[in-house]
Amino acid sequence: MEKNHLTELFKTLDEVKHQNGTEYWFARDIAPILGYAGSSGWQNFIKTPINKAKETLKTAGGNVDNHFIDVNRMVEIGSKTQREIDDIKLSRYACYLIAINGDPRKEEIAFAQAYFVVRTREIEVLEKAMLEMERLDARAKLKITEKEFQDMAWSRGVNGSGIQQIRSMGDSALFGGKSTEVMKSKLGITDGKTPLADKLPTVTLKAKDLATAMTNENARQKNLRGKYPILKEHFHNNKNVREALTKTGIYPEKLPPSEDIKQIEARHRQQRKDLERTQRRELDAAKRAKKKAA
Repeated sequence: MEKNHLTELFKTLDEVKHQNGTEYWFARDIAPILGYAGSSGWQNFIKTPINKAKETLKTAGGNVDNHFIDVNRMVEIGSKTQREIDDIKLSRYACYLIAINGDPRKEEIAFAQAYFVVRTREIEVLEKAMLEMERLDARAKLKITEKEFQDMAWSRGVNGSGIQQIRSMGDSALFGGKSTEVMKSKLGITDGKTPLADKLPTVTLKAKDLATAMTNENARQKNLRGKYPILKEHFHNNKNVREALTKTGIYPEKLPPSEDIKQIEARHRQQRKDLERTQRRELDAAKRAKKKAA
């Protein structure tokens, strides 16, 4: 495929994209772009790539109605007149499935496969980064809440070993009777230094944060003092949070381990450094260009 043709296809696919909260394409717009022109082309487009794409989605357990939406829309037919036509509103994923189910002999289909898989990958990378940021935020909030818990317990007559025992009982209540050490082993923590929370998924981090915040608040409201009253309160709060989770089908002890939070933090630090270096290079290049122009 010549570069000019490739560039034109890329531009055209971007131009027919719509955005209204969620990006989408109309099937009649992309059919000719993918080499299915004219009335016979439209029928072949429906018969082969679209129907095959729907079957692929069904086989994968997806909901066809979420990605292929039958619509009627008005189009201009000349002399400022319009008529209504039937069409299909396609999600990005639907377009990708259509591309991989199209005629691979068509250059346009080969291009579309690359276009949609690359753009889909970009979205996947963005979504992954956003999920990582959410988990980092949840972990940071839990650290603050646990520090508040420690300060509260110390001020109410609980020593270091007592604080550790209270936390352990809270974990036991949250994880269905499994101790902190058992959960560490289950999540692959063997170094004796990594906190359990560093391998917990976001939902469990938020659950621990809520239960601990409840203990902090109730200890103050009820003026609880000493290890056993606070331990009882903490156990009760974690148990209640667990019950709320299990009612929705979430069992904290059954969730798989997440990537070590320290690895994510290190990766994000490196990404920020890389971005800063890139920005500095671009700024230096702009300064040189400005100086040269002067």
